[in-house]
Amino acid sequence: MIIIRKANKNDAKRIREIYSYYVLNTAITFDYDIPDVNYFMESIEKINNEFTYLVLEKDNKIIGYSYAVMYKPRLAYKHSVEVTIYLDINEKGNGYGKMLYNELEKELKQKGVTNLYAAIGYPIINDKYLDKNSVNFHSHLGYKEVGHLNKCGYKFNTFYDLVWMEKII
Repeated sequence: MIIIRKANKNDAKRIREIYSYYVLNTAITFDYDIPDVNYFMESIEKINNEFTYLVLEKDNKIIGYSYAVMYKPRLAYKHSVEVTIYLDINEKGNGYGKMLYNELEKELKQKGVTNLYAAIGYPIINDKYLDKNSVNFHSHLGYKEVGHLNKCGYKFNTFYDLVWMEKII
C-alpha cells in the first residue's frame, strides 16, 4: 500500500538513511558529509511551518521524500519555491517520484505557489557518480532548463555543472 503524508520528526532517521546513500555514493547532492538526525528533525519542522515536507510510504516503510523551501528569503519571492526529492535507491523507476511531486505540487498550489525551481547536479561527462537522469525526470514532469552553471560543484575529484529547471504551476 502506498501512502503520501506530511513528514514529522519521527521520520528523520529514515530520511537521513535515504539521503546518506546519495551523499556517500553520488554527486546528485554536493554535500560531502551526512547531516545528523537533529538537522533533519529541525528541517522537517521548519519546512512544514513554511511550505510542505512529504514522505511516501510503501508497506509502512518510507521509501522517498520531497519538500519545498522558499526560493529566496525576500517577500517578493513568496510564490516561488525550490523543490527537492530523494527516493530509496532500490525504489527508483517505479513512478514514486512522480507521485510525490504531483502531491507536492497540489499542496503548493493551495498555498499560492506558482513557480517551482529545481537545482540539479549535471555531469560534464556521465560517470558512476552522476548522470542526466534527474534532468530527464524533471523534463518529463514539465520542467524546463532556465540556467546552467559551469563546473560549480566539486566532488569525487571531479567538477560538475548545475542546472536550474523551472515549472510554472
